[in-house]
Amino acid sequence: MVHGEAWTIKEFFTYPNEYIYWTIQIVMYPFMTGLVAGAFVLSSLYHVFGVKQLKDIARFSLVFSFALLPVAMLPLLMHLQQPLRGIEVMMTPHFTSAIAAFGIVFSTYGMIVASELWFVYRKHFVETAQELKALPQPGTVDKLRCLLFSVLTLGAWDISHEALEADERAVKKLAAAGIPVACFLHGYAGFIFGSVKANALWMTPLMPVIFICSAVVSGIALCILTYILTMEIRKQLALRRRLAHPEIPSMEELKSAEAHVVAMTSRYLLMFMVAAITLELLDLIFRGYTAVKSWDILRSVIYERDFVNIFVIQYGLGNLVPFFLFLIPGLTIRRATVGTVLVLLGVFMMRWNVVIGGQAFSSSFSGFMHYVLPIWPTSMETLKEGLFGALIVAIVPFCIFYILNKVMPVFKKA
Repeated sequence: MVHGEAWTIKEFFTYPNEYIYWTIQIVMYPFMTGLVAGAFVLSSLYHVFGVKQLKDIARFSLVFSFALLPVAMLPLLMHLQQPLRGIEVMMTPHFTSAIAAFGIVFSTYGMIVASELWFVYRKHFVETAQELKALPQPGTVDKLRCLLFSVLTLGAWDISHEALEADERAVKKLAAAGIPVACFLHGYAGFIFGSVKANALWMTPLMPVIFICSAVVSGIALCILTYILTMEIRKQLALRRRLAHPEIPSMEELKSAEAHVVAMTSRYLLMFMVAAITLELLDLIFRGYTAVKSWDILRSVIYERDFVNIFVIQYGLGNLVPFFLFLIPGLTIRRATVGTVLVLLGVFMMRWNVVIGGQAFSSSFSGFMHYVLPIWPTSMETLKEGLFGALIVAIVPFCIFYILNKVMPVFKKA
């Protein structure tokens, strides 16, 4: 069976070799890289621009961005017919191909985030290692933890005031350098689509900019949503441990801190949403005004076949509804949760409409193709390219974030 034949339904006149080759994993690819860039930009608003109101969520978003980073390549690896060749992008990078340049950008960004995390948590590594060394009778687990944190210090045990100030300056410089790299990390995904001259829906110079703005929106929204979920877990744990450990913050203190952080972060989410919506509508108006040769087939896809996906789900539920939810005064945690979920849905549908919708019409301009998402896998191919494959990509970052939080606690005060 030809790749793509299992989930492609053809209508009217299409060429025999035309199928929906790019599936849900190629939708997840720009979606996940966008979350990486957006989470990092959120943390940089505090580290670079000094937005004090975002201090509590800056460390959280930085660690979460690092947890999302390894998953950025996972959709591509699952989509490749020969996944063992995927490492060649990292080992043999060059600038003559947009996807090959990804190896350089990905490696550079990973080193920047890892270095920034080390400077942020160096004091924690040193203090934890010293505490474990001071235990009178350490167990096996304590010895292993002591070894781990001692290695993470990289031999830099100085935590004097001058040394910590030097760390803060290094964090600011790394965060400033990381912002353009993070934007390029996701902008080049839009560049790949926008530079495909054979596809009328993708070929637009606005595509990289639209991808970057929507990436920041999705990254901030996911950080808010994950922050709310982790704070709810903390509140439940605080109820159980409050009697035995009075130093643990009370339920009221956690609620107050959560509401303040969510309210402040939502303001910046709202600003980036305005920019993303404006660019997307500008691109749509520009296409209709210029009305190039392929506009007739594009119009039938945008305003007829994908009308529900684009205007009802993406713009309606994913942009308009959450925009008013965040705009109404007195933002509550419940309203913020619903709003962030809808924002993520809107960004995901934007990726879906670009990737899947861009393949919906035939190169003959006289036929259409429909993508049927494989729900239950019947082969390894439908497992990777179906619902289960997308769920694996979506769950892995949270597992990595849980492990990283054990080493770099996001709620530990500096």
